[in-house]
Amino acid sequence: MYQLWRLLFIHFIDFTLANRILGISTFYHDSAAALVVDGRIVAAAQEERFTRIKHDASFPENAINCIFKEAFITSEDLTAVAFYDKPLLKFERLLETYHNFAPLGIRSFTKAMPVWLKEKLFLRKLIKKQLNLKRATPILFPEHHLSHAASAFYPSPFQQAAILTIDGVGEWATTTIGVGQSNQISVLRELRFPHSIGLLYSSFTYFLGFRVNSGEYKVMGLAAYGDASAKEALLFEKKILSELIDVREDGSLLLNMDYFDFATGLKMIKTKKWETLFGVSKRIPESDITQQHINLAWAIQKITDFIVVRLAATAQRLTSSKNLVMAGGVALNCVTNKKIMDAGLFENIWIQPAAGDAGGALGAAFAAYHIGYEQPRKSAVGKDNMQGAYLGPSFGRKEIEAMINKNEAVYEYFENYHKLSAEIAKKISEGNIIAWFQGRMEFGPRALGNRSILGDPRNPGLLTRININVKHREEFRPFAPSILIEEMNDYFDMDFPSPYMLFVVSIKESLRKPEPVNYKEMGWQDRLSHIRSGFPAITHVDYSARIQTVDRSDNPKFWQLLQDFKKITGSGMLINTSFNVRGEPIVCTPQQAFQTFMNTEIDFLVIDNFVLDKSKQPFKNIKSIQPAED
Repeated sequence: MYQLWRLLFIHFIDFTLANRILGISTFYHDSAAALVVDGRIVAAAQEERFTRIKHDASFPENAINCIFKEAFITSEDLTAVAFYDKPLLKFERLLETYHNFAPLGIRSFTKAMPVWLKEKLFLRKLIKKQLNLKRATPILFPEHHLSHAASAFYPSPFQQAAILTIDGVGEWATTTIGVGQSNQISVLRELRFPHSIGLLYSSFTYFLGFRVNSGEYKVMGLAAYGDASAKEALLFEKKILSELIDVREDGSLLLNMDYFDFATGLKMIKTKKWETLFGVSKRIPESDITQQHINLAWAIQKITDFIVVRLAATAQRLTSSKNLVMAGGVALNCVTNKKIMDAGLFENIWIQPAAGDAGGALGAAFAAYHIGYEQPRKSAVGKDNMQGAYLGPSFGRKEIEAMINKNEAVYEYFENYHKLSAEIAKKISEGNIIAWFQGRMEFGPRALGNRSILGDPRNPGLLTRININVKHREEFRPFAPSILIEEMNDYFDMDFPSPYMLFVVSIKESLRKPEPVNYKEMGWQDRLSHIRSGFPAITHVDYSARIQTVDRSDNPKFWQLLQDFKKITGSGMLINTSFNVRGEPIVCTPQQAFQTFMNTEIDFLVIDNFVLDKSKQPFKNIKSIQPAED
């Protein structure tokens, strides 16, 4: 019945609305496509979910095909196509940068130029060819940071807001402050390359032995193990502020380019100069993590908080707005986001859940619709227009049964969802790990209850078991809790919804366990194993959690599961981590879900109303996998 209703609804949109704008991001990081129809998001997806190449930057052919299928249209039905930046302007920046730093960067220059001259400079032609555009469909190129700003403002619940976008670099801009009013956006301030908060943070990601554009989450999680009172940590902070960057009162900064190599080189930093400055060797990937590495992570996280709060204060001063919206990769730093909220600069803060380059596809489509075509914005009614970020493909019963038959899988089918939910809640309370696959796939980096791995947050052993035996990732990485929105104040110090896991909050003092006398002197592994609260699997080392609040109107199935878990345990809270293993994107299809289920220590796979028990599967289907680097 749901599929029939959805089919009729999408057809209704297709036949009655005129403006269908496809937004595309590609070539740089996380290519994606999004379709906006008459100001409403119909579908959005990242290319990585289809190719299984994490952060795939190739042309989003599969994502586009998926979106056309979801919307029941072809390229002939498009009003316009919008690309998320201006390639010619970016090319200008590259040429000027190489010229300014010459003769440095000759290796990088000779590597980059053939790609630009073959593909990126002729993007209009490539888009026409890939989409098979046979008529004069306009192709529009909003600037990179305008696309970010549009992705943050137009889907937000605000008719007026300050806009802050921060990432590595677009064409020239690395940070912008703007204001949105009705259907218009104005850029008020701009920080330009090479001076970039995003590139600064990524430089530390590289020095700490993690992969740039992927490991920044790890630096953020590792920072919590730092010792704010340690002389070494404070010295690192001082050296960053005195030698690497010059931070101004308004939050703008200048990087000391004597220490960086990203402008013209093939790596982020001048490693030997960093090692001399900090007295620490660059960490080799996969090697042991020392307290020195942790204290460096703490220092850069603290400085990032400091800079971004200053930028937010400048945005408030320039706009006098009570609302702030954010996008760009740095907006995914949920520790910093909470610092902005704690500063009390704005009454309301909303952050685009796909804040990175993938969200630029969505922003490009919105910018084309509202700015390019001057279309009015629909009035906000207190909730955003992201539809919970559930914007990807869904799969019906026939497709799930085809997967089951292909793999000769053993399953149980529940005609009644409430019975399924009650049964799965019971299995979670008994210590089982559940792979949960429902409805439309999430757009953005977070699993929000449709492509999730779930567990009991009261179980202290699940943190290590899921990290090591399921996700195949570092054991220090924390898990997020998903909680009934009605109960958030019972467990956490928060008075605002967080549906997209974009804020870190503290667990209530009354729920914390006392620290041992020698806690500060303990190694990070010993601190990790300390039971910090009655919900140890989701309580990070600093008593924080990256929380998702679940509203019944956004995700009724997930909300019901939390309710059923509450009936058994007394709390409507679950571990929620993304349904993938290290180095792989979140699963998209039933087949991908089954393969991940069979190759990890997940106990049960729930796809729609189908339940697969690992102990009953034909184990001949299991193929050993080696976790990829991420």
